[in-house]
Amino acid sequence: MTISEADLILTADGRIYHLNSLPEELAPTVILVGDPNRVEKVSKHFDKIEVRLQNREMITHSGWLGKHHLSVISTGMSTDNIDIVLNELDALVNVDLKTRRVKEKLRALTFIRIGTSGALQADTEVDSVVLSSRGIGFDNLLEYYRDSAADVDKPVEAALADFFEAEGLHPYVASADKDLLAHYTPYVDGVGMTATCSGFYAPQGRRVRLVPRFTSFLDRLREFRYQDECVINFEMETSGIYGLSQLMGHRALSVNVIVANRAKGTFSADYAKTMDKTIEMVLERLP
Repeated sequence: MTISEADLILTADGRIYHLNSLPEELAPTVILVGDPNRVEKVSKHFDKIEVRLQNREMITHSGWLGKHHLSVISTGMSTDNIDIVLNELDALVNVDLKTRRVKEKLRALTFIRIGTSGALQADTEVDSVVLSSRGIGFDNLLEYYRDSAADVDKPVEAALADFFEAEGLHPYVASADKDLLAHYTPYVDGVGMTATCSGFYAPQGRRVRLVPRFTSFLDRLREFRYQDECVINFEMETSGIYGLSQLMGHRALSVNVIVANRAKGTFSADYAKTMDKTIEMVLERLP
């Protein structure tokens, strides 16, 4: 089937629309960061930068670190941006942009998200680093891909639906790549499930002028357990990265720097320092 010009938009010179990129400008391992300013904090460690691109908040640097061919890309915030970035990254490697047809031989990319998040559990300290074993999506992104979502974690979804029955919430669940998770686990402070929220204020239990509908949302999340695993943190991208990666056949891991502990009401005095150390750890330990 030929993909229409409206479904997959290309620029006049054949670049994929939002990322402004060509297939040869993308590396097989992609570091995903939300903040555009964080791209350079990653790429400054490269031995050589071959590509520098920018369109809106999406900045791409591609180059080499030792034997590793890497790209680092800023996604902006939330799963709506993740939907754009991951679909276009997949198209760069798995769609022939000239014929607009899916390639017969598909390639798997490796995505490693390095981002900030808030801790849910009181014993998860600020400036610690945790990995997401699963992403629990309180956004609705995967509902639009549901017919093909054969790999989402149905048992955890069922347990969550029962747990949040009174609230009428039905989050989806997707898992980290098991090999990536095992590889990085010895170098972090904790591993647990990550709640991905659809916004920053009411969806994360914050109250400014408007009153959140679910006033005890964070307290309920703290209580949820599945096979001795708790929801350790929350942010705005992981479930989308995990869900789309599973459906498309890519590998993904989310690495989270804890900048706030909502149970204690504390915030990091200098999370940028922890972020720099985390970036170095991820790059030094690339599989």
